[in-house]
Amino acid sequence: MLTRWSRREFLQRSALAGMGTLLAAGEAPAQEAPMKDKLNLGIIGVAGRGADNLAAVGDQNVVALCDIDDNNLAAAARQFPQAKTYNDFRLLLEQKGLDAVVVSTPDHTHAPATARALQAGLHVYCEKPLAHTVYEARVVAGLARKHKRVTQMGTQIHAGSNYRRVVELIQAGAIGKVREVHVWADRVWAAGDRPTETPPVPPNIHWDLWLGPAPERPYNPAYLPATWRGWWDFGSGTLGDMACHHMDLPTWALDLRYPRRISAEGPPVHPESTPAWLIVHYEYPERGDLPAVNLTWYNGGKRPPYFAQGILPAWGDGTLFVGEKGMLLADYDRRVLLPEKDFAGFVPPRPTIPDSIGHHKEWIEACKTGGPTTCNFDYSGALTEAVLLGNVAYRSGQTILWDPRHLKAAHCPEADPYLHHPYRDGWTL
Repeated sequence: MLTRWSRREFLQRSALAGMGTLLAAGEAPAQEAPMKDKLNLGIIGVAGRGADNLAAVGDQNVVALCDIDDNNLAAAARQFPQAKTYNDFRLLLEQKGLDAVVVSTPDHTHAPATARALQAGLHVYCEKPLAHTVYEARVVAGLARKHKRVTQMGTQIHAGSNYRRVVELIQAGAIGKVREVHVWADRVWAAGDRPTETPPVPPNIHWDLWLGPAPERPYNPAYLPATWRGWWDFGSGTLGDMACHHMDLPTWALDLRYPRRISAEGPPVHPESTPAWLIVHYEYPERGDLPAVNLTWYNGGKRPPYFAQGILPAWGDGTLFVGEKGMLLADYDRRVLLPEKDFAGFVPPRPTIPDSIGHHKEWIEACKTGGPTTCNFDYSGALTEAVLLGNVAYRSGQTILWDPRHLKAAHCPEADPYLHHPYRDGWTL
């Protein structure tokens, strides 16, 4: 059964969040923590990204494992035979003695698992995007602040040295003031019409637990293990999958937070499936002496016009900063100032951002010491919120004038159903 809100109830909850601790401007420092040799970790989701994350934190005390697929769970349990095993993360979070959890589930269960963990006093590492809805992103960030837990979103490339050098170049003024940014990824997640076949649920799959807060529907292999990203009830499309990685770079370099205006173009909106291509226009306001920025996202083969003009090299996914004195093109591992002839002999600034000890290790060490992390939920919650607003604009068919204080699209009730959604009973935050 779904717990449904009226529009008034939704806006009241949003307003309360806007005026309360959930919308506080910054994340409070984590509480002082005694140094431990190893953390007692619970792992929620052990396959796919979950397997990668498990490998990255496997030198700690992995004492609890959870997955809705018994085969995946058994494989992980063979690696960590001392760990208790669960199919329901709600039960895992009741286990005594946990220090922290790693959440690597599909998007629609990120916030329910993360919120419960924070409320239980646990530190959390959660895969991107941090949440499935804008509302969830704000609530989870607020809970991290309220409970003073150490948090990190799984934007692993943030720890790479290339992103740090790009941020230094932009902030040192190598290309002057930046008012225009383009970000693109060629990946496509689009599912089409809902399948009508209702094959039996495989014996290793706990289908109702996989659905979690999402509306009930029959099992079909079209939904998992990875294709859930193409369905609105479970994923956020290519934008939700990739933009938290690529938009992270301009968000960091230009000190961006909440966009004030968002519009989108794409194929006709499908009620079930995410689009095969999307272009999203974000307008960010001035920040101190930094000018307003227009950031455009592209996916599904769409790219900025500079490629057609022959101005850019034939790279794959990437980010382009357009400044007063030139351009900077970057991907995960490369960067180049353009036009190259104009930057012949250019001497980059001295590195000022220390190299990371590793994205997971940074979180592990902060859990032990109470120190900071670079992608805590205050930073990554705002990033996720901006990303997901692109889907809100697309699905509502409206230009969104975003009111971050009250968590609403001004004068646009069409956006409300896409800012948050009802949950099945038993799965609320």
